[in-house]
Amino acid sequence: MSGDGSDTAPLDPTGDDARIVHISLDERTVVRRSAEVEQERAIAVYDLLEDNRFRPHEAGAGPYHLRLSVEENRLIFDIRDTGDTPMTRVQLHLAPFRRVVKDYFQICESYYEAIKRLSPSQIEAIDMGRRGLHNEGSQMLRDRLEGRIALDHPTARRLFTLLCVLHIRG
Repeated sequence: MSGDGSDTAPLDPTGDDARIVHISLDERTVVRRSAEVEQERAIAVYDLLEDNRFRPHEAGAGPYHLRLSVEENRLIFDIRDTGDTPMTRVQLHLAPFRRVVKDYFQICESYYEAIKRLSPSQIEAIDMGRRGLHNEGSQMLRDRLEGRIALDHPTARRLFTLLCVLHIRG
């Protein structure tokens, strides 16, 4: 019992079934991405499928297929079972993420340019800022999903990367 008067226990992202086994991005609006962004997307998807902790409140037992999309300024988590039957949809307004996503894009551009021409210590300083913004966005995602989807920090980091990728319009 949570002690706050609610009749539901906190979500627990543990157990063998609390995981995403397939993920797809709705990329209908994407025209093209840079090689660096495409690499970040591929790494995030790979890492997410290799290791994640994910438990939607309304979906029941997993494992889960996840379709991520952006519709009308909302991030949509379309959660399905392994037979691809819809289980639940969770929507998040994207407005609260605008600043951190914009700042993250800017620092990523600086980082990719720095790799080409700056010293290792300068690159490291920019990368620390990049990781800090990534952590901020990941924590914001976890906070906004609280009570609807439980996930661990590494899963939130990878999902935040994919949220950023879906923001790119070409």
